[in-house]
Amino acid sequence: MLDHLTSMRVFIQAVAQGSLSAAGRALAMSPAMATKHMDALEAKLGIKLLHRTTRQLTLTDSGSEYLEACQRILQELDEAEAEVSAQRVEAIGRLRINMPLSFGTRFITPLLPAFSRRYPLVELELGLSDSQQDLIQEGWDLIIRVGHLADSSLKARRLGECPMHVCASPEYLARYGTPRRVADLSGHNCLSYTRSPLQDKGTWSFGHEGDVQVSVKGNLKADNGDALLAAALQGQGVIYQPNFIVSDALARHALVALELDHPPIDLGGLHVLFPPDRRLPAKVRAMIDYLVEVFSESPCQLK
Repeated sequence: MLDHLTSMRVFIQAVAQGSLSAAGRALAMSPAMATKHMDALEAKLGIKLLHRTTRQLTLTDSGSEYLEACQRILQELDEAEAEVSAQRVEAIGRLRINMPLSFGTRFITPLLPAFSRRYPLVELELGLSDSQQDLIQEGWDLIIRVGHLADSSLKARRLGECPMHVCASPEYLARYGTPRRVADLSGHNCLSYTRSPLQDKGTWSFGHEGDVQVSVKGNLKADNGDALLAAALQGQGVIYQPNFIVSDALARHALVALELDHPPIDLGGLHVLFPPDRRLPAKVRAMIDYLVEVFSESPCQLK
């Protein structure tokens, strides 16, 4: 089956050059192949586009209308291909990034004005949500993830560590006592994060491999770490959250990090995920390199 777009190009060249032989030469094909393309195009449309004699070609009325349509379609196609090709080498176009709400608000959005100054032709679209998004199916260019990565075909770049803390307010600890062992948490009001498989089943996991578990209960669960932070700051209970959620509260002593007999679980770090394409658009490569650069220069932002 002959390529329809090539047949359209043969038609345009035949009109411009005055013959199918000349059209073939212009498109690096034989006169016979050019004739096949023209025949196939007319057969597909069911109309005559050209009056052909041994001396000249002339357009039919239908051919004149179709010529304009072909020129418009191929020009738009060439422009679209040129634009896409340009995006491979120049950071340009819309870049869609999905990230966890609290982390994105604290650590990613403050970085974006500098990125935009560096790459002014990139239009950013952010998705801030703690729900797990499918990068491919939902059309994201990049996804930032906190925690262990599930097996997938996506590629990843590690941005940094993300340590965990068990915390409570001084008021809560003064009233209910300070847990010293992981097992002591079963007697406290533990506020759990429902998006985490390590907290949403009524148990909290400890140890670098998560092999130490304790059953917990509490009067609040939430799918956002900031909601749990707000409750803990008011003395409602104990939370088990990454450092980027609690670091400010710890620094001003509004929360106390508990020292237990087993360390917090290794959360798995922070990663940026992207499609496995060999030739990523320049806008995607630019953002990946920018994030790696910023977090390598200031790893304390996460710790």
